[in-house]
Amino acid sequence: MFAIMLLGDNMRIEKIKKLNSGKYKIIIEGDEDLITYDDVILKNKLLTTNKLDKDLLLKLNVDTEYYNTYSKVINYIQTRLRSEKEIDVYLEKFQISNAEKTKIKDDLKTGGYINDTNFAKAYIGDKMNLSSEGPNKIRKGLKNHDIDDPTIELLISEIDESDVYDKLYRLIHKKIASNHKYSKYQLREKIINNFMGLGYDISLINQIFEELYIEDSDILNKEYNKIYNNLRKKYQGDELYFKIRQKLYQKGYKNDEIAEVINNNIA
Repeated sequence: MFAIMLLGDNMRIEKIKKLNSGKYKIIIEGDEDLITYDDVILKNKLLTTNKLDKDLLLKLNVDTEYYNTYSKVINYIQTRLRSEKEIDVYLEKFQISNAEKTKIKDDLKTGGYINDTNFAKAYIGDKMNLSSEGPNKIRKGLKNHDIDDPTIELLISEIDESDVYDKLYRLIHKKIASNHKYSKYQLREKIINNFMGLGYDISLINQIFEELYIEDSDILNKEYNKIYNNLRKKYQGDELYFKIRQKLYQKGYKNDEIAEVINNNIA
């Protein structure tokens, strides 16, 4: 904290100098300078007087401490919009009273720096455009920021359904295109688990999966060859192919698909 300077009753301000940091240096006759803010100078009408007494100097120190904390919160907010809950958590870092915390928050709200509706809109925009998250996970994230339920539901309802569809379509297409070993059943289960965890409805996941999935016979052939090579040293004849059928069926392949790949490889 700034030390309270114990001066006489008739000290004089020699000069107020703006610093490169944007703060101001108050040069006081015969004593220690005070680094402060333009708001403190204006609030205490220092531009119209050059006289100081102990009471005014005490007030300058108190106001400067307040704006020290306030400016740090402003810097914290300027990196991105913050929810009121985030501001509450951030203010816990400072050894200030609850009254001071309330005053800082009130001033931030008056200045438009705290607005949970604006925060929620920005949060949804960022998550929709810059992440893989879907509406359900976005809703959960907003709840974690203590955004009220009516605001959440109103803003979630305003998300364009076609944007959700297009986003999920691209994500599932990428997953299917990179699949080189799973059966349709296995891949569907993995995609459902993955994208439900990311906040998408299972009905939309299934719809897009069916629209995109094209059976890849190469995957089935690779699975057959892998299983065949693993089992042929242990089994022979009908028993070998029975075991192969079992393994492929467990992986989610249909009976007609299994029969076709066996017949093609026996022929």
